[in-house]
Amino acid sequence: MKEDSSLQRQALTEILKTHDRVKVVFTKVNGDERTMYCTLSPNVLPAQTDLEEQVQDRTPNPDTLVVWDIEAEGWRSFRLDSVILFTYDMVYDD
Repeated sequence: MKEDSSLQRQALTEILKTHDRVKVVFTKVNGDERTMYCTLSPNVLPAQTDLEEQVQDRTPNPDTLVVWDIEAEGWRSFRLDSVILFTYDMVYDD
């Protein structure tokens, strides 16, 4: 894996872990553009089940990032090289 892609993955993962709502616009494999509101924040993630623990034991694909889709309420993934826009709010109301 290229170092710049590893750094991109690390930076995006850190933002997703520390923000409850992140907007990602990316190109799907079929060429469609998709906007997804997602997170990896423990404040938003659902309780983990045994099945999810087994799935998370898989070797991650270095080209994709798995996130919690807030609107679909499910796990989704996107290819890092397909990201068009990645934004989040700097300030949140408590």
